[in-house]
Amino acid sequence: MNIDTVVIGSRFAGTSTLFSILDVLASVGRDWEALHGLPSLEPYFSVSLRTHDAAPYWDINGRKITPDAALNELPTPDLIIVPDLHLDPAGGLPEEFAPVVDWIRDAYARGAMVTSVCSGSLLLGAAGALDGNEATTHWGYADMLGRNFPEVKVCRERILVPTGEGHRVVTAGGASAWADLMLYLIGRFAGADVARRIAKIYLIEPHADGQLTYASLTACRQHEDQLVAASQIWAAEHYNVSSPVAAMARSSQLTDRGFHRRFKRATGQAPADYVQTLRIEEAKQLLETTEMPIDDISTEVGYTEPSSFRSAFRKRVGISASAYRKKWRALAPTAG
Repeated sequence: MNIDTVVIGSRFAGTSTLFSILDVLASVGRDWEALHGLPSLEPYFSVSLRTHDAAPYWDINGRKITPDAALNELPTPDLIIVPDLHLDPAGGLPEEFAPVVDWIRDAYARGAMVTSVCSGSLLLGAAGALDGNEATTHWGYADMLGRNFPEVKVCRERILVPTGEGHRVVTAGGASAWADLMLYLIGRFAGADVARRIAKIYLIEPHADGQLTYASLTACRQHEDQLVAASQIWAAEHYNVSSPVAAMARSSQLTDRGFHRRFKRATGQAPADYVQTLRIEEAKQLLETTEMPIDDISTEVGYTEPSSFRSAFRKRVGISASAYRKKWRALAPTAG
């Protein structure tokens, strides 16, 4: 089986993800065999880097990239991969993506499998491939995806989401989730044994914990409501006090219902959820940077019952507080 694969280049795309995808797919059937003295197999993937016009471009990191072909050249792809795109999370897709979106839409209608890494999901959304389906993206672009494409169910906690008829649509989370997507695609087209071999060669493995353990929970949509902004500033300094939401409502001089409605309209979160988010984010920082006991952290960020804190932490972060500390304290510098 030889899968004609197109990786879409763009001046907005990151360098490492783009070329990691190209490198890994090119190695299937070649590198494991070379390491074990075996003859190379026929390539599983025939991969080309394409753009709308095939002209050389400078990517977001200032690297000059020369595409292999234009999107409309033959062969027509069996598989399309959109890498990460460095876009404004508060905006929309730049107009220059319009012909790329049209091409993806036509290719998908003809039966191609369409996939994305990170914010590349926005192109799949614009092409209509995500309508009525679940999808994931980088946590920093989850609001943008949901705002621009309200028919999409955004699963911001997940790393990989195959969806649609025949699972012909696959979205992957953050930029490093290119590895999860590659292992999935290799396993699907070349078999699980081949995927395991590639994982061993590149020392990669699936992000089994999802992406909540990496997310900044306080990344939220921008707004211009000054009253709500003032409440957010107050909450950032007083999230650990008793009944902070009631205090915020009193300060706004609105009714409780009016304040809740206005706050959620501006931020996308209920005030109580927003305060919980601030508390958990501060707890994450304390777990990463101090040796403070977890029960003391619970009290420090405003919980009266450690069990309530532990439950809220796991719900929002995806793992326990102790597992989170172990994961991130491993990056702390050790004494020489």
